[in-house]
Amino acid sequence: MSKTWEHYQVAARHHERAAYQFKEAAKYHQTEEQEKAAHLAYLAHGHAHLANIHATAAARLHVRKCDVLAMTAFDQIATEKTAA
Repeated sequence: MSKTWEHYQVAARHHERAAYQFKEAAKYHQTEEQEKAAHLAYLAHGHAHLANIHATAAARLHVRKCDVLAMTAFDQIATEKTAA
């Protein structure tokens, strides 16, 4: 499994956890249990933050991979032109 894919998977799991925590927080907010609602919102915020960190890491790895592929293709074209 590539590191990029792994980061995207972890980000997806954190997004799911954040969504669940926000949903639970909304339930407690409606029943006026403010402490539980605040705690669940805090947890949801943390999961959303971690998801963003992993999505950013995956994007950076993807860009690096694309840069390497682009430079390899560029070098190959340059070599072919000089050989001709």
